[in-house]
Amino acid sequence: MTLLNLPPDTELETPSVLRELVAAHRSLAELKGIAKSIPNENILVSTLSLQEAQSSSEIENIITTQDALYKYQLQPSKDLVAKEVAHYAEGLQIGFQQVRNTGFLTNNNILQIQATLEGNDAGFRKTPGTLLKNEQTGKTVYEPPSPEKIPDLMTALETFIHEDSKLDPLIRMALVHHQFESIHPFYDGNGRTGRIINILFLVKEDLLETPILYLSRYINKTKSDYYRLLQTVRDEQNWDDWLIYLLRGVALTAKDTIRLVTSIHELLLRHKEDIRSNYKFYSQDLINTIFRHPYTKVAFLEKEMKVSRATATRYLDALAKDNILEKHKLGRENYYINHDLVDLLFNLPDLNG
Repeated sequence: MTLLNLPPDTELETPSVLRELVAAHRSLAELKGIAKSIPNENILVSTLSLQEAQSSSEIENIITTQDALYKYQLQPSKDLVAKEVAHYAEGLQIGFQQVRNTGFLTNNNILQIQATLEGNDAGFRKTPGTLLKNEQTGKTVYEPPSPEKIPDLMTALETFIHEDSKLDPLIRMALVHHQFESIHPFYDGNGRTGRIINILFLVKEDLLETPILYLSRYINKTKSDYYRLLQTVRDEQNWDDWLIYLLRGVALTAKDTIRLVTSIHELLLRHKEDIRSNYKFYSQDLINTIFRHPYTKVAFLEKEMKVSRATATRYLDALAKDNILEKHKLGRENYYINHDLVDLLFNLPDLNG
């Protein structure tokens, strides 16, 4: 089976797709505006990228908890699953900085992201890709392209990502994602890398300024539809259903993220007023640190506030004494949880809510 050309030789912006496009763009524009209410973008990038890392990895049956991820950030351990998921967040951050600095999303960027995910520099695969088989019949329904074709296919995909196209950028994102997953260029990490490419494409196209819209939670919830529609395009060139599926995911996820960002902003203002009114050591850097790191420790405060260890400890212990933070122990080290923020992040409402 050969890959379809990009752009496909078919009408993509059908009336049904255009309706979904309007809704998706409206929600994205609102999210882009709401995100500016958070004074330090790293607060959202750090907290939401870990959520995305967890959800995206879960699609590949790499399961861990947010608690384990935050503890891994505090104190790297032998928890290989938490380490693998943390690598996802790191790869996303690396890719974001590259796209922001250059305005491009190149194969070199993609290779570096995947290398960070997997912890190796294996690059494009040199062996046949995994056959996709029908679970009931065992019949092969899709075979990824042979290894010698991958460099040219990825070069063509890079060209499509950057070419001046009349197609709406959200449609292009959906096409890029399908093509990348069909090329399946790596030994491992194709799904996770492809989902990072989605958000970086939105940043590249200036639909978002920061990588805070993540489709993995939506895809994880609708996993059977996701894989079925990927294959339906290959079998029947049915782009319409695939585009509608992904555009609805963008709109739904954007609305969900708007609610979360609004809640974080309201909580941040409450903490800010409380600490400013009751503690002489109030500063914006302090607020930023306990929101950027929902699980924080003395070393984080030392670095980001540029204070001594004793001073950082005094600040955190004072906030813990008054139950603004919760003090816990991990090995020989204390850490402090912003429990109100953690409640928001760990107990997200259903996507349909």
